[in-house]
Amino acid sequence: MLPHEYTWIFALGIVGSICDAYGLGANDVSNSFASSISSGSLTMMQACIIASFTEFLGAFLLGSETTETIKSGILDAELFVMQPELLMLAMLCALIGSATWVIFASKTGLAVSSTHALVAGISGAGIAAFGGGAVKWGYDGMAKIITSWFVSPIVAGVITTIIYLPTRYFILESPDSFKRGIRAIPVYFFCTALIGSFYIIYKAVPSDKSSNLSTGAIVGISFGVAGALTAFAWFFFVPWIKRRIVGKENLRWYHLPAVHFVKHRPMPSPTEPDTDTPRELESGSIAEIQDKADVASRKCDDLDADATADSEIDTTPWYIKGLRYIKYLALRGMKQDVKNLDNKKLSNVHNAAKKFDDETEHLFSFLQILTACLASFAHGSNDVSNAAGPVSAIYDTWKHGRVDVSGNSPVPKWILAMAGGGIVLGLLTLGYHVMRRVGNGITYLTPSRGFSVELGASLTVLTASQLGLPVSTTLCLVGATVSVGLCNGNLRAISWRNIGIIFMSWMLTLPISGLLAGLIFAFGSNTPNKMI
Repeated sequence: MLPHEYTWIFALGIVGSICDAYGLGANDVSNSFASSISSGSLTMMQACIIASFTEFLGAFLLGSETTETIKSGILDAELFVMQPELLMLAMLCALIGSATWVIFASKTGLAVSSTHALVAGISGAGIAAFGGGAVKWGYDGMAKIITSWFVSPIVAGVITTIIYLPTRYFILESPDSFKRGIRAIPVYFFCTALIGSFYIIYKAVPSDKSSNLSTGAIVGISFGVAGALTAFAWFFFVPWIKRRIVGKENLRWYHLPAVHFVKHRPMPSPTEPDTDTPRELESGSIAEIQDKADVASRKCDDLDADATADSEIDTTPWYIKGLRYIKYLALRGMKQDVKNLDNKKLSNVHNAAKKFDDETEHLFSFLQILTACLASFAHGSNDVSNAAGPVSAIYDTWKHGRVDVSGNSPVPKWILAMAGGGIVLGLLTLGYHVMRRVGNGITYLTPSRGFSVELGASLTVLTASQLGLPVSTTLCLVGATVSVGLCNGNLRAISWRNIGIIFMSWMLTLPISGLLAGLIFAFGSNTPNKMI
């Protein structure tokens, strides 16, 4: 194979990568923010705006390590040395199989693992090409990834339990829970900032500044960042939250930095409903009132007729209609209700969960926003490999005309940026379907529970990403959510029906994605060629 041959595979690979990233955003990113939205810490609109930045930056800055694992850690690349174009075709088929299943699952509200889907797709294409020997089944390949599937939800659940139970017993169940919460909030800020800053600094820009920093220096910087955020929480957040909750003041988030200089802002008094009787009904006979009603009805009919006539002659330019439709598609997903609080099928599950003081729970809302950003950043760094890895292999093979057996070629930044953009687009337009399944769809979530879920899952995902182990963000978040549900001490506090549906979708992911990719590869590789 010569360089720049089979350009059509490279072009389709880009399309397939964008579609796979779109499915990632619609499915996996929904899990990252489902707990924040379910607990009421964020609205759907706010979550989408935050994710647009955190997902893209996580993918662009921290995505290269895990991309290497996906690209070269599953298939035995040496089998494709004599026919590099077959590796390009295999990666393309893997993207098609993975994207098809994940987007379908997202549309139907099934929370699947995009990592599972891609691994199955690559394996299916490899088996179709060279049989079972093309896949690395040992612990240096498939076994290591499969092990992470089972370990990640358990580890995430254990870490989440360790975070949540002390919070529950020492703060939430205390008679003076709000006072204890106020004292403990700076400590939570410190721990959250320390963990997040350490992982971000340790891995961010690996080829530049952070590579010249020792572990001790990174730890020192992390403590400095955590100390600064803790001081901010103590001197600004605590007075702000006290005035807002205890003093019942009408303070907004933008008052936080200047809380000591903001004057007393009482809550606006509720407006009295207008209960006055219309004058037309205070005087006159029933016949007169009926006549007035008939006149008003005829006027309404005339207006409706005029409106219908106007609508038939629509002079709006076509490009304006197109822009309106694009705006509708872009904003439709952000206007959906995904909290599931009014779902009658989940009422027994939500009633079985223990409820704590609302004011104390509100203390954790700001913390949960921080952990949601961290979880989203972790997702962007880890799961971008699913979309960027295969197209990176296609691009490298197309560019050099040979197979990179070592798997150490750098991943172009434009591929990471493209995948990050696709992830954001998927969340904005299709993510609400999966959000309804997870979050409150599994168990009743509050800010304290959501904070524990997101921090526990983030720790698991970021650690695995640093080790080059592509764990499933979906499994980590679901495992963490189940663990806080079990902390209620009541099995009825978990929707085992939804857990069963999620588990079933996980099991279907492997055969469906693998079979789709394998069949497409077999069809493409065995297509007759025209002899010239």
